[in-house]
Amino acid sequence: MASYQEGEPPSPGENSGDESQGDEAIRILEKMKQNQRRAAAELVSTEAKYVHNLRLCASDIRSQLRELPEEDLDVIFSNINDIIKVNSRFLKGLEEANSEEEQLFLLGNLFLEFQEEMESTYKVYCASYNQAMAMVDSYKKVPTLQKAIQDVITAVVPQAGASGLTFLLVMPVQRVTRYPLLLQKILENTPPDDHAYEALQRATRAMQEVNSNINEYKRRKEIVTKYSKLEHLTVRERLARINTHSISKKTLRLSQLFKQEAGIVTRTEDREFDDLEEKFHWVALCVNELKSNVASYLENLETFLRIKPHECDLEMEGGAVQQYCCLTRNLHLLAFLEFKQRLERLVYHPLGHLSKALLGPQNLIKKRLDKLLDFERVEEKLAEMGSMTYEEEATRHTYQALNSLLVSELPQFNGVATQWLGQILHTLMALQRDLAQQVLQRAEGELAQLPHSHVSESDFRKVMEDTLGKTSAQLHSFRQSFEKVLPVPITQPFQPAAERQVQTLLSKYGPSKLYQVTSNISGSGNLALTLQRGQIVALLQDRDTKGNTSRWLVDTGGYRGYVPAGKLELYQVVPPEEPSMQAGSGDGFRFPPEEAPRASARAVTPVFQVVAAYPFAARSSHEVSLQAGQPVTVLERQDKKGNPEWSLVEVNGQRGYVPSSFLVHVPSPAPWGWSLPPCNSPPSHM
Repeated sequence: MASYQEGEPPSPGENSGDESQGDEAIRILEKMKQNQRRAAAELVSTEAKYVHNLRLCASDIRSQLRELPEEDLDVIFSNINDIIKVNSRFLKGLEEANSEEEQLFLLGNLFLEFQEEMESTYKVYCASYNQAMAMVDSYKKVPTLQKAIQDVITAVVPQAGASGLTFLLVMPVQRVTRYPLLLQKILENTPPDDHAYEALQRATRAMQEVNSNINEYKRRKEIVTKYSKLEHLTVRERLARINTHSISKKTLRLSQLFKQEAGIVTRTEDREFDDLEEKFHWVALCVNELKSNVASYLENLETFLRIKPHECDLEMEGGAVQQYCCLTRNLHLLAFLEFKQRLERLVYHPLGHLSKALLGPQNLIKKRLDKLLDFERVEEKLAEMGSMTYEEEATRHTYQALNSLLVSELPQFNGVATQWLGQILHTLMALQRDLAQQVLQRAEGELAQLPHSHVSESDFRKVMEDTLGKTSAQLHSFRQSFEKVLPVPITQPFQPAAERQVQTLLSKYGPSKLYQVTSNISGSGNLALTLQRGQIVALLQDRDTKGNTSRWLVDTGGYRGYVPAGKLELYQVVPPEEPSMQAGSGDGFRFPPEEAPRASARAVTPVFQVVAAYPFAARSSHEVSLQAGQPVTVLERQDKKGNPEWSLVEVNGQRGYVPSSFLVHVPSPAPWGWSLPPCNSPPSHM
């Protein structure tokens, strides 16, 4: 290698070599600038074309797809309008640059500025992209529908070709993945000492992070979709899914839960999620309670509307009756019916939709608990052994994805559900207010025509009190006269076995210790008795062994045990005094009847008979049909199992069981010559 002495000038050949190297560097730098300008121009031009195609999708194409329902179009095009808004502003910012150098610097800063907006809009579209494509594939199975869709696409976007909707719907997915590639291409052709290099570098990393977050969000959404599906399986289908893997998995979860309950291992606590879960359960409880109450309200309203007083014959003509019938007819056919329809449409149906919307998150919260047990088990193994299998790693990622998604989206869901519930409650109150105003307006018009419409409130109240007082006095007088003629109602006698049992208790304990059961008692505790209403028992002790006076120790004649004191009343028995009192359906032990005064010399003491209060249709050969008011003969007051709710009766020579509640005691038809005394004169006494 040649050496040069100090101060010696270089040779001409050496000068030419340095110049050639400088020229090469200049050519490389110029080429980089050209590539940089092409990449930047490509980004801007493709962005303009991309936004133009999106606008065609959202306006021209969607408006012409009239064959598809609006719900399908919402799924197919998703939030494409939000993407158009974001990218339109982004394109406007790119086009505002005055020079190439300014454009590069502005380009890097624009991507950093729109990073969060792009991520939030594109992740929603990408997460629903598979569902949209599945819907498009389903249209291809219907040739006529597919042809109509293809004709619209070809007319608006000819370059789409045979791909049709797929060509348009995939554009946002492809565009967001191309941003890092375009930025990387610009960055590779930008010198490190360029003032825009750092901004472009940060923009490239930001868009790579956006794509990574979108992929993670999409993966979480797929997990949520998998576990939020509500499957209604039969018992056979559930049994078919049982295998060794599922049994092993559930056994491990149960074991982990037992360890936590026993305090062997610690439970993972997440206060943030626990608070969100508690609020969600409160919202769900409020929705379900309100839905149940509105359903009961509608049922009662339906029952109310079936009662039509304006169609009843009140046996009063003209005057206020006609006005009353007109008012009730208008209210039933117009006001109340319209209120019911609006209540169903604006309150009950939205509540049903909101209740269904709660099922998905409820299922996810339940699945999260299962995945948490799996996650805790894997974490314990990782801490002990320092390694885990691929399946266990997938288990960890599944729980983390499910938990993070619930933590991020449950607050939004709780807020929307609470707002939805509040709007429903406001609607319910508005409907009630409208109904009250409508009824008041209709009533005021009719009330103005009534005789007492111009009377003051105090005077009208006095008129009503006087009228009610006179009517009450007449009714009281009639009741007194009726009671003086009719004897005390007589019930049917005990069965022979029950009467012998009462006689035994009476002779053993005396009449002061006998009590009668007022309602059915179902014993569930230790030494608790099960008794039927009307059964006679003897009191042994008025408290239990702990001194509780609400439980009494009684003897039924066969068993001893405790019963609630509130379901017992003292039974006063008197032996039958006269054979004549056995007429009708008498009772061996009863309160002594008062002596019935005779209304006249021709009066005959009436007896009682059992008749059917309601019609009853027999449903089997063991039952017998009844007509309302038909006399029956009661053979047994219980069925073969001792159930007093059914009675064995005889009707027109046929025997069978009927409900005991359908039978009543009424006076037998009075003999000829018997009559009530007049109300204006006291009854005569013999």
